[in-house]
Amino acid sequence: MPIYYLMGEEAYYIDRIEETITNEALTADERDFNLTILYGPQTNGVEVVNAAKRYPMMAERQVVVVREAQRLDQREALMFYAQHPLQSTVLVVCHKEGTLDRRTKLMAEMQKVGVVFESRRLYDRELPAFVNSYARQKQMEMAPEAVQILCEHVGSDLCRLATEMDKLAIAAGKTKQRIDAALIEACTGISKDYNSFELVGALVERDVMKANRIVNYFDSNPKGFALQPTLATLFKFFSDLMLAHYAPDKSERGLAAWLGQSEWQVRKGVLPAMRAFSAMKVFNIIAEIRRTDATAKGVGNVKATDGDLLKQLVFYILH
Repeated sequence: MPIYYLMGEEAYYIDRIEETITNEALTADERDFNLTILYGPQTNGVEVVNAAKRYPMMAERQVVVVREAQRLDQREALMFYAQHPLQSTVLVVCHKEGTLDRRTKLMAEMQKVGVVFESRRLYDRELPAFVNSYARQKQMEMAPEAVQILCEHVGSDLCRLATEMDKLAIAAGKTKQRIDAALIEACTGISKDYNSFELVGALVERDVMKANRIVNYFDSNPKGFALQPTLATLFKFFSDLMLAHYAPDKSERGLAAWLGQSEWQVRKGVLPAMRAFSAMKVFNIIAEIRRTDATAKGVGNVKATDGDLLKQLVFYILH
């Protein structure tokens, strides 16, 4: 294909596709003269077209990569180039932080001669599958709780997730050990005992002492604790729990399919939580999480700290 237009909110896939195209289209020796990398803020559409119209030197093709294309001026020039692209040029346009309207003339011309790819952000429930897939590529074995801790702490930033996984691959490669919560703590600084995942587990088990110990740890380590991500984790868990209460099939497999989770997550988290919290209690907990979030953002909050708000919320959940 002469043109690849890569766009979307998730930068990770855009970067990986750009890297793959460059590696497949050119050998290492050919890249010195036939790989051109331009940046949207420092160039414009006319200059991109001029670069794309050059012929390769001592190679079958050249590759022109436009990074940060969302900030490219005179983008309409690409539309006219797409009507008559040079077959010896592979033009890769990397448009991050959003997308172009597919109904525009530019998109129509791009789709006629090339590939238009939209890279969307993954939902939280899709993150474990990404981590497990990445681990298999690195020939790593990860414990389910390790996957969950990593996803809960890092969130949907796939570039950061991949970076943390690379650290784990290096550490695991030295000892050929299975990646567990202890290794994650050693390599990434994420505590295996004091994190949102462990807090949820303590709440499900109704372990008042452990829950308060985690909350006190959060409160005494403000640099490593942020209330909003913790609230997001709690909100997601109890929202899924509400859905579980009304699932048509409440078997382990049925709930996994209904919630888009693994059977391990259902067995270790959802089923025990359904026994611990009634649907009405879950409904009230979700409302309390919303109130805590609003208070943390200044709605009626005079002097409560983030730690105070989390303590109050945990007390409400447990009683």
